[in-house]
Amino acid sequence: MAKILSQDEIDALLTTVSSGEVDIDEGQLDDDKLRSVVAYDFKHPNRVSKDQIRTLENLHDNFGGHYGSILSAVLRTIVDVDLVSVDQITYSEFIMSLVSPSCTFTFAAPPLEGGCLVDFNPTLTFSLIDRMFGGSGKTLETERELTGIERTVMARLAAKLYEEIEEAWENIVKIETEQRSFETNPQFIQIVPPGETVVVVSFQIKLFQATGLLTICYPYVSLEPVISKLSAQNWIDATKRKNLESDRSINLANLNLVEADISAVLLRTDIRMRDFLSLKVGDIVPSQHQINEPVVVSVSRAKKFLARPGISGKKRAIQILESLAENSQKSPQESLQESSQEN
Repeated sequence: MAKILSQDEIDALLTTVSSGEVDIDEGQLDDDKLRSVVAYDFKHPNRVSKDQIRTLENLHDNFGGHYGSILSAVLRTIVDVDLVSVDQITYSEFIMSLVSPSCTFTFAAPPLEGGCLVDFNPTLTFSLIDRMFGGSGKTLETERELTGIERTVMARLAAKLYEEIEEAWENIVKIETEQRSFETNPQFIQIVPPGETVVVVSFQIKLFQATGLLTICYPYVSLEPVISKLSAQNWIDATKRKNLESDRSINLANLNLVEADISAVLLRTDIRMRDFLSLKVGDIVPSQHQINEPVVVSVSRAKKFLARPGISGKKRAIQILESLAENSQKSPQESLQESSQEN
């Protein structure tokens, strides 16, 4: 029940307030000291959790290693692609951080909604172009837009990047990238509203004396359909499944090279031992096996198929009718009887 102040307590409270002398209770002071206050900026909401950010870091760390190998092969030199950071900021802040003129591509990646963006820093761009045309890949301090030939060269490097992005996202969701446009002025690129949250993945690319930044931007609206899959446990499970599938394909490829003996029993009959011992060349052994009945085919002495005997060209042959593995609950005799009835 709430305590009702008396008239004397009310007068004392008013006197204290008017004089400016307020006695703070020690327990209340301790509570204020222990209370942790966290500043929250409503203009920059953290819509992607730390766990999801870590998953994106793992995903793009693998991408950086693979893309570095691709660039090393294309540029015929050692190229290091290191993941710098994964941040979530507003789209306007990201656009303001880009240099103009730039080398910026926009692409779609269904089932991710909307568009995404990849930017090559001008220093990095001209170093890559210099190396592609036979130079040493040195840093070029120049501020100009790319020529048509230079755009074509960078578009090829961007196409390699899209392929590696697809492979990196494969553990989370299968995407299909498609380039949309190329821009040299970032201010003309509006894939989302300026206040929308975006996830910016930054890489540092080292090429001889040159060092530049490669940036990939994912709007939150694009990640929203798959945001629930960006968890550490889901990443680990998907990686295990991929490893199992890879091991299975390797084992199948190895088994395809293994040679196996295959044999078909054309007929089987019972005779007395004295008749068997008295067999001579030209003797005829009668059999109850009908000519139109299928025979059992064994692979490495294991019964695997039912087949029909015949001739292919000038060679004796058998035609596979069905697999005994499909009728594993039935004995070969039952399968033979069913095949005979169908024939």
